[in-house]
Amino acid sequence: MACRNDNPLLDLQQAIYSSKNYTRRRLHRDRMRWVTDAVQSHASDIPVARAIEYGPGSGIYLPALVHYCGEVVGADIETAYLSGMEPLLGQLPGLQLVVDDIQDSGFGEATFGLVLCSEVLEHVPEPALALKTIFRILKPGGIAIVTTPQRYSLMELSCKVAFLPGVIEVVRQIYREPILETGHISLHSARTFRTLIGKLGFEVVEESRFGLYVPIVAECGGNIGGRAIEALEKRMGGTSFRWMLWTQAYVLRKPIL
Repeated sequence: MACRNDNPLLDLQQAIYSSKNYTRRRLHRDRMRWVTDAVQSHASDIPVARAIEYGPGSGIYLPALVHYCGEVVGADIETAYLSGMEPLLGQLPGLQLVVDDIQDSGFGEATFGLVLCSEVLEHVPEPALALKTIFRILKPGGIAIVTTPQRYSLMELSCKVAFLPGVIEVVRQIYREPILETGHISLHSARTFRTLIGKLGFEVVEESRFGLYVPIVAECGGNIGGRAIEALEKRMGGTSFRWMLWTQAYVLRKPIL
């Protein structure tokens, strides 16, 4: 039920789930599936049926949040994103769109039972402040669902190379799809991220890492190459090579005092 509009950034966010490139499509769909499953699995655990999503993008998760949580706030600092999602207001009763800065939120303490923050922390200058906001606005016993890229994953390292002068032109010719800079200014390894959330007082309920990307094979190997990468990722399992995977995903709980 993602909205349709003329905003190129929102159009891109919608397009990544139907990319012609097997690996690019799978990486985003796997994350979408994980987040949606986490909402479904843990929404019943929250103390109050009110949720907020920071950085809802094209609104891909809002239908699930409304379905399982009832009253939902979609919050972003950029009005362009929010205006692009206004058609969803008529489709999703209980949805509210507001301008709010996750690093300096106007919401009061213990306001929400569930906070979703998927692929946002890497875009803000101070992710620690954003996580403090999430902890503060959660009710005791509330759940936070958070995903963010791993700093040293093969995808992030490849992106650094891909956007070098002269290289990006070749990449765009290969993909023949919109390619924009990631804007990832605040990346963490899984180790440093776990340290950060531990200091803030979160309890880790669930953790996962996924999203293997192998340069050249992903871009030039077609569907066969994409399936080979997918099979390799499944074999990696809980090995020490998980640092190569793109996404780190968490279900966090604010302790009940």
